[in-house]
Amino acid sequence: MGAGGCRCGAVRYAIAGEAERHGLCHCRDCQMASGAPMVAWLAVGTDQFRVTQGEASCFTGESGSQRYFCGQCGTPLYFVNETMLPGIVDVQSVTLDHPDATRPTMHIQVAERRAWMDGAEKLPSFERWPE
Repeated sequence: MGAGGCRCGAVRYAIAGEAERHGLCHCRDCQMASGAPMVAWLAVGTDQFRVTQGEASCFTGESGSQRYFCGQCGTPLYFVNETMLPGIVDVQSVTLDHPDATRPTMHIQVAERRAWMDGAEKLPSFERWPE
């Protein structure tokens, strides 16, 4: 599947085989962890994922979910919750070396999607910054 890592390069990972799914999550927990309205997750089997360099820091939430991130640059990297998603590591797909290689195929947790996301695709777009 590929490899990826954090922005500063301290933590690197590798994924073997194909992902089970690639979805855009709109849950409040992802919003708070990322500071963004949604997060793209690539679900892979635990046996397909390995950290190849460095060691990620971990925050364990009330539900037992574990969010791993680089302790140096803060890049969110992967998520594990054996109760909700046994045998799965959810990798933030934008941290892949080639993040456009796999397109998301679904939206999940849309019950918590921000209301202002409706129609967001119709907002003006700029290559960089508006003049």
